[in-house]
Amino acid sequence: MSALLASAPLWLILIGMVILRRSAILSGAAGLALAIVLALTAVEPAEGVAPLLIGVAAEAAHSTATIVWIIFPALALFEFQKACGAIIRIRDMLASVTGDRRLQAILIAWFFGLFMEGAAGFGTPVALAAPLLVGLGYPPVRAVVLALLGHAAGVSFGAVGTPVLAQVTISGLPAQDIATRTAAMHAVCAPVLLLVMVRLADDAPLSGRILAWTAFAAASFLAPSLLLAALIGPELPTLGGALIGAAVFIAVLRRRSSGKAVRPRGLLADLAPYVIILLLVLVTRLIAPVQRTLADLSLSWSIGGDYSGAFQPLYHPGTLLFLGLFLGALGTGRLRLLPGALSASIRRLVRVAFTLLVMLMLSRLMVHAGMIGTLAAAAASVGPAWPLLSPFVGVLGTFITGSATSSNILFTEFQISTANRLGLPATDLMAAQGFGSAIGNIVAPHNIIAGSATVGLTGREGEVMARTAKPCLIYTALGGLLTFGWLQLAA
Repeated sequence: MSALLASAPLWLILIGMVILRRSAILSGAAGLALAIVLALTAVEPAEGVAPLLIGVAAEAAHSTATIVWIIFPALALFEFQKACGAIIRIRDMLASVTGDRRLQAILIAWFFGLFMEGAAGFGTPVALAAPLLVGLGYPPVRAVVLALLGHAAGVSFGAVGTPVLAQVTISGLPAQDIATRTAAMHAVCAPVLLLVMVRLADDAPLSGRILAWTAFAAASFLAPSLLLAALIGPELPTLGGALIGAAVFIAVLRRRSSGKAVRPRGLLADLAPYVIILLLVLVTRLIAPVQRTLADLSLSWSIGGDYSGAFQPLYHPGTLLFLGLFLGALGTGRLRLLPGALSASIRRLVRVAFTLLVMLMLSRLMVHAGMIGTLAAAAASVGPAWPLLSPFVGVLGTFITGSATSSNILFTEFQISTANRLGLPATDLMAAQGFGSAIGNIVAPHNIIAGSATVGLTGREGEVMARTAKPCLIYTALGGLLTFGWLQLAA
């Protein structure tokens, strides 16, 4: 099979979503149907078509369930916090800290956007931050651009690490290794992204004072984010980094400015679920006896030796999210809001689950039918320069699907196969993939359309993309240079 034919399902998804403006599930289903036709005609798998399709369906259903087990409580937590008004109070507190427009942009688009990305993901940060920025006086186009740029550095670990955990589910590589390398890439490159955001936040030239605050804001998030990735894994770099970073930044800002009084005690109940989740992840990942006890319970299955899966119900991040949500609701006397939050999240979850299932079936079919191997062979012809291009694959995946998780699902096996053919460390290309899929959020049509709709910009989405395309290109190129440089030094 030629590389062009093997890539046809991906091109069909690209055409369906970008040109025809069809949904991810319809475009993905069309790509899956084409992949099945290719498997029936051009591939002729050795084990037969029926065993191939059964095995692929089993692996896709298993992976979908393990990912949904994270997304469900993440969405429920967001719905719960929205129902009790916590989201609005947290936003208002941040906006009240200072009257400086650029510092407000840092607090809302950077820290609040990253916080919501770590807690919920899936477009939530832009939908929440953009209207608040408009309320603070920003023009709608600029507000959406700032919200998109502000949350992007945390997308690799959004919704409590879901994009990286999807990579782990497919690749079997150590989660902590992928998380550390991905966080390190953002730690080097994200200050540039934040500087671009701050420059766009106001027409006045950047002053030395604002540059200093920008550098401090970058360090306040990126330092704890990298530390959490290295010590814990993919669950906390964005959520924990944003919580710690915002607390440090606000504390210093309050000492040096004349903003309105902040009342942190009133926010304790609002922040309780997040703090409990943070503590649960720390306990289960850092205390060895607890970690072993929880991780030892594993449910596994296999079909014919070629298809398999495993699930650790007590160690899984989704279980910790459910527990944190329940304890937070119980401890703050808001338990009555939980049934409604769960119902609302289920309604949102159905479409997400079907989309993930379709994308995962396509991904696993392309792997087992040899299509990914064919594409990897073509990519390997680029030779040692491939690391320069690997983050752009992540951007392409997110541009097509609108989701960093879906991008990683589509291209994880491709990056691994390419790494193996070139003799490169697979973990480094996994990090480049996750890095690219994160920044791809700022040019993904789905995210731009959703964010624009919240501030009345329907029909003007092109203006937003025109402003985010260049930062995306610069950031991705920096990631490629960084990956290439690291591998050259390690050689």
